[in-house]
Amino acid sequence: MNDQTVKCEVEKAVVRKLTLRLIPFLMFCYFIAYVDRVNIGFAALTMNKDIGLTATIFGFGATLFFVAYVLFEMPSNIAMEKFGARRWIARIMITWGIVGFLTAFITGPYSFGLSRFLLGAAEAGFFPGVILYLTQWFPKAYMARIVAVFMVAVPLSNFLGSPLSAVLLKLDGFLDFRGWQWLLMLEALPAVIMGVLTLFLLPSKPSEARWLTADQKEWLSNKLEAEKLEREVKEREKGLAKGKTRGKIMAALTNKNVLLLAVIYMSISATSNTLSLWMPQILKSFHLTDMETGLLNMIPFGLGAVFMIFWGMRADKKAERIFSTAIPLAVTAISFAATLLTDSLTITLILLSLVLIGNFALKGPFWALTSETLSPAVLAAGIAAVNTLGHLGTGVLNFFVGVIREHTGSFPLALLPLSGMCVVGICLVFYIGRQNTKELERQQRVAALSS
Repeated sequence: MNDQTVKCEVEKAVVRKLTLRLIPFLMFCYFIAYVDRVNIGFAALTMNKDIGLTATIFGFGATLFFVAYVLFEMPSNIAMEKFGARRWIARIMITWGIVGFLTAFITGPYSFGLSRFLLGAAEAGFFPGVILYLTQWFPKAYMARIVAVFMVAVPLSNFLGSPLSAVLLKLDGFLDFRGWQWLLMLEALPAVIMGVLTLFLLPSKPSEARWLTADQKEWLSNKLEAEKLEREVKEREKGLAKGKTRGKIMAALTNKNVLLLAVIYMSISATSNTLSLWMPQILKSFHLTDMETGLLNMIPFGLGAVFMIFWGMRADKKAERIFSTAIPLAVTAISFAATLLTDSLTITLILLSLVLIGNFALKGPFWALTSETLSPAVLAAGIAAVNTLGHLGTGVLNFFVGVIREHTGSFPLALLPLSGMCVVGICLVFYIGRQNTKELERQQRVAALSS
């Protein structure tokens, strides 16, 4: 067995171990995070009437979640670098679990808005922190499929959470609590439990992984270091340097690639978050029961989960990020626009399924594209900035969905701005692709001249 064969076997063993040891745990954590973020959409089926929330107020509350997310996410991701993944992710989960539980005791628009703001502040940093964490464990050739598998937790949270939420609503009146209160309380407790378990089960870095052999740790360390040095070529050529926290944040916020990627992510994040919050009400508008709404709400997210893994594996196999991101964006944009042409429940459900199939498929390739496009100097803060600014756009679009719905009575019209954002995203994906190709060709010319 030659050295190349041995290295190949070591690589397969390392990736297999990393995937089995880290991804299921992180997926479950993200599953819980997303359930706690979007379960307010199901709670709204009865909560809005109980505490006096209009569509506009509900949309504004959703916006406050993302405002807090924007304010606290980048500092949170920087703090994770300082304190380590295990402790910081545990802190995030325990905090959002407590806030989610207390949300069950809101009494009106003001307490609703405050609860959404506090939940956004508590959850800020979790997703970009995990993406950064994964880049510290997995070589870039595996990132699209790994991110895709991890992010399957998002559609699964809606797929499994929808019928669960519908069942919990039936606890209405038990111990003098409303059904939506039971829903919020019981779905928040797992976050606190998993936060505590994180302190004991999640290693902060490869050197702490006792389940990797010495040879496997050496291969992984060498591979990740080589990829880091490769990315640092851009950094040195552009005169970038590692600075203090404020400098990192400013470098990220003024980085052209970060801003372009953030606009693309606005369309991606806004689609999944908006439908997670509003789709129960969209389906309910066809005069369904709560249980029928919960069961039908499963379908688009279940299909999205399946296609997400397939598309992420395809993107890695072809080592291609641009079309793997742009094509699903196009499917999403067209399907959103087509909802204007029908008032049929069946066709609407098919179109929303296509929206989420496209939306979830592109998430793995998009984050792989992000990690390959940004230099090491801005990678940590850059990932957070992309996610943060993307969520800022998500918050604004959520607010407009509520306003348009209240003033027109039409959900298809309310969703039309999301289609427009997807079109903008497609254009920017191709621009970044052309820019990255030119940069690679320039580096190749420099390397040829130096040799």
